Amino acid sequence: QVQLVESGGGLVQAGGSLRLSCAASGSIFSINVMGWYRQSPGKQRELVTTITRGGSTNYADSVKGRFTISRDNAKNTVFLQMNSLKPEDTAVYYCNAEIRKRLWESSYYNYWGQGTQVTVSS
Repeated sequence: QVQLVESGGGLVQAGGSLRLSCAASGSIFSINVMGWYRQSPGKQRELVTTITRGGSTNYADSVKGRFTISRDNAKNTVFLQMNSLKPEDTAVYYCNAEIRKRLWESSYYNYWGQGTQVTVSS
């Protein structure tokens, strides 16, 4: 069994900062790409940012220069530092990870966290 548990969401004023964390636990042999997605009411879930095991990153244009993703491979944890937050960043943020569960299984499977609410007031 694999679990992704997010933390760090909350309410912040525009211009403020929040730091999200997501820890993966359970039957894990290795983790490939980890990332953050978000979903606002009435909208589809969208990619925010991803990071490979080697540290290569990818950001949505809307968050470039404001958000920073990082990870601790030893602790199977990914972080999202969000600065200069805007009301349009308000959403439920979901952690995602591509996980290989066992040495003898070559496939990676997608896992999601339960989501954490981020609300930015104007």
